[in-house]
Amino acid sequence: MKIQEHYIAKTLLTYTLVVLLVWLSIYSFFNLLIELNSVGTASYSLLDALKYIVLQMPEIAYNQASPIILLGCVLGMGHLASTNQLIIFSVSGKSIIALSWLAVKNALFFITVIILIGELLAPFLSNYAERERSDALGHINISNSQEGFWIRDGNNFINVNKNIGGEIFSGITIIEVDSSNKIERVIKSDKASFDRNLLEMIDGEIFSINQENAFEAISFKERSTYNKTVSFDQDLIESLKKEPKELSTWTILKQIQFLSDNKLRSEVFEVELYKRLVKPVTLIAMVLLAMLFVFESSRDATLGRKIFFGVALGLSFEMISRVSGAMALSLDISPLLSSIIPVLSVMFISMILLTRKSMT
Repeated sequence: MKIQEHYIAKTLLTYTLVVLLVWLSIYSFFNLLIELNSVGTASYSLLDALKYIVLQMPEIAYNQASPIILLGCVLGMGHLASTNQLIIFSVSGKSIIALSWLAVKNALFFITVIILIGELLAPFLSNYAERERSDALGHINISNSQEGFWIRDGNNFINVNKNIGGEIFSGITIIEVDSSNKIERVIKSDKASFDRNLLEMIDGEIFSINQENAFEAISFKERSTYNKTVSFDQDLIESLKKEPKELSTWTILKQIQFLSDNKLRSEVFEVELYKRLVKPVTLIAMVLLAMLFVFESSRDATLGRKIFFGVALGLSFEMISRVSGAMALSLDISPLLSSIIPVLSVMFISMILLTRKSMT
């Protein structure tokens, strides 16, 4: 039995790696065509373009993990079915459920490896690739700067006109309010340095508002330096320039925690977080769904066509799962429920159908 399992695992691994190679090659080819438009600008050469594309591959593999693994597993099992090896395994005591479980185990192994690469290695390589590309194109100042933004931090409303490299803020205004949302103090500065959780404002102007009397009294002070401790850091500021899908899971967790602490909406980040957390479960449901077509086709001459329908159905299910996340935002549905209920429903139905097929 162990020999059979190792043989099936080797087959699925081979097909998954082939699909991964082909998938990355196609993506890289079209990305290269796009990058060729920039070759020759400043010091950006063909070698720089190739380096940029190669460094982006781990992120592409991470983002496209589900369809890649689904295709690899289904094509691998389809090969075993078309060569009648699945029939031999069935005769030797392997049930459809057992064979499906082998496909699921291998899919989980592949996606675990890709998730580790995507969370630990891909963000570093992608950021490095973007910096090198911007440097070669002469856009380094643009890529490291950010136009103005607002951010709430507890009872502070902070406005920055320009963020330079996450360490220098130009044109900063801090509005401090009390528990009744009445303005107590306004601090302005043309320049501030930002280090971890400390804002050091240069030549700060402080306007204090006293509302205890019938008439509001405004006092004015000037300070050469004014320090302000905040609850956000450079990573959170950097994430403001990106879409949730471009952030690491750790950064998304920090964003959700920060927004929740400041009583701000975090549903956009929660949808992306739960989508990632249920990705292995989604892949299991997709594989089980596709296995129905593989085993139905084991003695059929139209195996290729039915495998195509199985993969198409599995990919359609992933698209529906993503659409449900968007609906959760518009209909104010729990992001967790919108992510997990469709997956568990399809998995449950697939298991019932596979069990029935195994008993026939």
